[in-house]
Amino acid sequence: MEGWHGWDAYAPFYDWENARTVGRRDIPFWRRQVVACGGPVLELGCGTGRVLLPMARTGEQVVGLDRSTNMLGLARRRLRRARGTDSARLVRGDIRSLPFASDGHFSLVMAPYGVLQSLLRNQDLRRTLVSVQSVLRPGGTFAMELVPDVPQWGEYEHRVSHVGHRQGGSARISLVESVRQDRSRQLTVFEQEFTERRGRCRTTQRFSLTFRTLSMRQMTGRLRRAGFTIERLEGDYVGGPWTAEAETWLVVAHRAR
Repeated sequence: MEGWHGWDAYAPFYDWENARTVGRRDIPFWRRQVVACGGPVLELGCGTGRVLLPMARTGEQVVGLDRSTNMLGLARRRLRRARGTDSARLVRGDIRSLPFASDGHFSLVMAPYGVLQSLLRNQDLRRTLVSVQSVLRPGGTFAMELVPDVPQWGEYEHRVSHVGHRQGGSARISLVESVRQDRSRQLTVFEQEFTERRGRCRTTQRFSLTFRTLSMRQMTGRLRRAGFTIERLEGDYVGGPWTAEAETWLVVAHRAR
């Protein structure tokens, strides 16, 4: 099992589901990081460009990296239609081995919305942190979001999670979900079943997404061992203090100068 499994199949439904969960609540936080650090900026796991496009509109050079061909295809379509995003480019690659020269090119590396939780083994996270440090400028910033509540999800089978229409379209989508916990490995597995109905036509897509959740102490410890200095921890998108019960976990760290 690899953490990137399932994301190609998820691509057509990613924006639809995220509009019903995080929406755009996190965008101001990421924009503040870009404005404070300047470019170039690298986003890990850029997906369909939900965060990438608003960052490109700051005028800074922004690079979005993702392993999923289908996700990047949707991001490219978004970029073609959008205005003020000429500074953005997309790259297909693996966050465990970033396809950039190890010359400290980036001022900021962003890991939004729990993307690092798709790294299911210690060695995957270790490789990613080493690779991120190598592409950051001395003193550069590594900012990440961790989704803390995933291990608290109770296990259930075939529950309807969301129902609604595609934006600007007549297709009706429903998500039926099952959740399994592997607590010994700190893994949460979401079995997803998306059904899309257009008139009498009905299609169903089934796949699994797996996430690993470390405690804040575990994550900051791994960052320090990889050579990062922790600047601050935040508990929401507007600078609230971090606690173990915070609604989201945000970490801002720096590569040593």
